[in-house]
Amino acid sequence: MKYLLLITFTLISIKSFSQEVSLHYKIYDSKKQKQISVDEIVMDMKNNDVLFFGEEHNDSIGHLLEVGIFKKLNEVYPGKITLSLEMFHTDVQTIVDEYLAGLISEKNFIKEGRAWSNYKDYQPLVAYAKANQLSVIAANAATRYSNAVTKEGLGILKNFPKSSLLLLPPLPIDTATGRYLEKFTALLGGHNMGSMKVYQTQNFWDATMAWSIAKYVKINNGNKIFHLNGRFHSDEKLGTLAKLQTYAPKLKILNISSFSSDDFDHPDWEQYKNLGDYIIITDSNVKRSF
Repeated sequence: MKYLLLITFTLISIKSFSQEVSLHYKIYDSKKQKQISVDEIVMDMKNNDVLFFGEEHNDSIGHLLEVGIFKKLNEVYPGKITLSLEMFHTDVQTIVDEYLAGLISEKNFIKEGRAWSNYKDYQPLVAYAKANQLSVIAANAATRYSNAVTKEGLGILKNFPKSSLLLLPPLPIDTATGRYLEKFTALLGGHNMGSMKVYQTQNFWDATMAWSIAKYVKINNGNKIFHLNGRFHSDEKLGTLAKLQTYAPKLKILNISSFSSDDFDHPDWEQYKNLGDYIIITDSNVKRSF
């Protein structure tokens, strides 16, 4: 009964997405230089393999959009859509698979899968995947590994046992230079030894998510991937997206940069256009999810 209620809630949320939420977001196509609909993004995926949705983790409208896009992707490309999430780690992939197969309870899934504290924001996505027998990639690196990198740097990873390395991208992992480093340095307010180790952790997350997607696509050729991550990971086609292009150069990738904007009523698209193929701005007056 609980599962049926969850599916009902998901369907209601998707219906609300199309009927009510449309007033609180705008989508801009950076190449066509015009506002477009969700349907146009979905149709653009016909000749592409991966769609990144770069989110703000507390954006309520963004979360509803993710569900709406995921559903529409599956309607247009039935059974060929796979959800990939920053929000779950590679070492819980088995637990994710067990839950999707209906073998374990949601309570066990949330606890043993170490779901984020705001899992309620992603629950409709996972519920839809489960109801429609779609795969979900637990894409990110476990916290114990990222903590080790933050403390000791990327070099520490080579000291982990072979069983651990099965959960990690190929070593060594490069540290990106150029624009990505510039953005990260500006975000942290300067360049120092401590921030560089944090930056190496950022690169580690990027590499792990990209490797998780590339590994899945290699085995499941023909599936289209809908990947969710914090937008810093994919804005300007840097970070995780750039890493994926190195691991799987033949993949055709599109990216969305989605964020709450104070200029929602009169957006200056020119200042945003370099962030992604599609820019989604959401109404800053809508309450955050946490």
